This record gives sequence, C-alpha cells and structure tokens, in this order.
Amino acid sequence: MMKFFLHVSLISMLASSSCKNPHDNNINYAEGSFGYDLQFLQKHDSVIILKSLDGNAQIIVSPKYQAKVFTSTAEGNSGQSFGWINYKAFTSGTDPHINAYGGENRLWLGPEGGKFSLFFKPATPMVFENWKTPAPFDTEAWLVVSKDPVSVNMSKDMNLLNFQGTELAVTIKRNIKILERQEIASKLELDLNDSVKAVGYETENILINKSSQQWTAETGMPCIWILDMFNPSDQTTIIVPYIGDSLPKPATTDYFGEIPSNRIKYADSILFFKADGRNRGKLGIHPSRAKAMAGSYNAEKKVLTIILFDIDNNGQYLNQEWNTLKPPFSGDAVNAYNDGPLASGGQLGPFYELESVSPAAFLKPEGSLIHHHSVFHFTGSENGLNAIAEKKLGVSLEKIKNALP
Repeated sequence: MMKFFLHVSLISMLASSSCKNPHDNNINYAEGSFGYDLQFLQKHDSVIILKSLDGNAQIIVSPKYQAKVFTSTAEGNSGQSFGWINYKAFTSGTDPHINAYGGENRLWLGPEGGKFSLFFKPATPMVFENWKTPAPFDTEAWLVVSKDPVSVNMSKDMNLLNFQGTELAVTIKRNIKILERQEIASKLELDLNDSVKAVGYETENILINKSSQQWTAETGMPCIWILDMFNPSDQTTIIVPYIGDSLPKPATTDYFGEIPSNRIKYADSILFFKADGRNRGKLGIHPSRAKAMAGSYNAEKKVLTIILFDIDNNGQYLNQEWNTLKPPFSGDAVNAYNDGPLASGGQLGPFYELESVSPAAFLKPEGSLIHHHSVFHFTGSENGLNAIAEKKLGVSLEKIKNALP
C-alpha cells in the first residue's frame, strides 16, 4: 500500500511540474512540440494531463472539448506532438456544420448518413447545407466523474433525433488511461528496446440506452465512432491489415468519390493508403474482412502509430454514407480518411484519420454497449520500429515506404 502511495505522489509531483512549467515559465517550445500545443491549449482550456511515471509519455485530455485526447508525446514537453490540432477553430467562432478543434482521439456517435443518420434532420436532403454535427459531441463540455494522475472518467447525457424521426436518450461514459511502458509492451506483446520511445493509452467507451423504448431495426439506433486525427506528410502511409486476399475488393473506396489508384494499394492482405493531406478520400473495411488493428508510418519523422480496437466480424454495422437507399446495416467497421481540398478550394486540415466503429446498438432501456480503442505511438531507430511493424502490422517499414512512391 505504501508503494502505491509513493507511486501516486511521484506522478502527482511530475504532473504538477509539467502543468506549471510550459505555462508559467514562458518557455518557448518549438511549433510541432508537445510543449507548444500544451501552452496553446492552456490558453483556452483547463486541460487534464495524464503522464507516465518517468514523465516522458504524456497525453492531454479535455472535458471541455468533448472528452477528447488532444495530443500525446513520447518524449516530454520537447518531444513531438502526435495529434492534429486546428488552432484557428478556437478563435474563429461557431460553425453551423462542425467545430473541428482537432484531437488525436475523439468520440462521435454514428451513423453520419443513411436511414438512421444523426447528422440530418428527418425528411431533409443529405447535402452539405443540411449536415450538422450534434452539439453534445461537437461543442458541449462533458462532466468529469473521477480522475487520478493516470486516468480520467467522463460522462455526457445526450438527447438526439435521428433521420427516422426517433428521439434517442443516450448516456456516454468515457474512461481514458495512459499506459506505462511495460503495459504497452504487454498489451502489444512486444519487446521494446531502448532505441524506441513510446506513448500509449486506452479508452473505454460505454453507450447506454436511456430511452423508454428498445432500439430496433425500425426505430434505428446509434453506434460508437472513434476518430484519431494526425498530422500528414508526403512520407506518411496508412496501413490497414484485412482478412483474405484482394479479391473481392476488401474496401469501400468511394465515400467522397473514388480514391485514385495511385493513392491506394492492396498487397499480401494489407491495404496501403497515402496520408499526405493533399487529396480528400475515405475508405472503409467491412466487418467480415476487418482486423482489430490499423496503423500509419511517417517516414520523415520516424513515427509508427498503431491503433487497436474491438471488432465483431459477424456484427451488424450501420451504413454511414450519405445515402438512404443503401441497406442500413451494410456499414464498415474500420475507416481511414485523408484530408484534401474541397471542390470550393477550401480545406479544413490538412490531417488524416484512423477510425474504428462499434456495431449497431440494439439495446433495451438501460442496456449498454462497450467499445475499446487504444492508441500507440513509437519513435526512434528504424530498426526498432521495423521490428514492431513486422510483428503487429505484418509488414516491414521498407515495404510501407515503397508501397506508394
């Protein structure tokens, strides 16, 4: 018991020091560093910082900004900031469609489109002018239920209306925990050598039906949707392992128009997708073909990212496309998105996303659905990173770098 209290005290001292130094001592951190993003966010929010015992691995959590993890680092305040943050969104006023503050791990509820959409009012055409992200996970703050130096538990009550006209009363509980280095190694079944720095955290996301009626194929229902936003580069590639070979095609590739063939490749049951933030495109993997992981590699900055999540290969997943004619339970379980210019010439990012989705929540009143989603970043020597990529994603860094030249 004494050991536990000493551990907590040490972490508390480190957390206090980390929160104080960047803001109070006027340290000029370089743009792109964790300290730079921490200073920026502290001007707009009383963020929660979770960190490992040695202080190197840290994440920034924001109850005010919809319970998201804004960013993380594996090397303290001077280390790289791995999440994408949309700085201009904090001062540009409220947007009628979406307030994209960024964040490397955020919770949305789906479906976005389809017969049971939460983003379009009943009987309205599914066009951009009518598209609106529901306020509970777009602009509203969440409640902190409990916290300690390595974890925080938050919740949010929501009243939503779907495209079918069904009113949905929902409670979301979201629990986030940063992992120690040995926990990362254990969770991923890895031997981490000293040449690799790491940060990892797990999220437990619980959806509860607070309505008086059961959610059925007639009423519609939500699903949990976790989206990770990262910084793109010309040398970044998304990696999505899948079940089976490339025939029939394992991915939906026309969410926003067909992805050009020079930006996507299938080889040895792995999908490669260019993540340069220069061409807007989204893909999805059907649950029957999906594996419980995806990742990306930034060869320029030597950052390997891996996400793990729950998958039900026999589950019913909601269609998220802006299409009410497609069967409502024909959706994908894993998605990836590369941002790019819109037809109008404007652009939200650039950024890219790795996403996981839960099955449709066929829940009775007070019933619940749980979806786990974890994020890991590794940086350091390419030899060390290559060993991780080969073991977890099934592909070498060399093949990743050469997949989409």
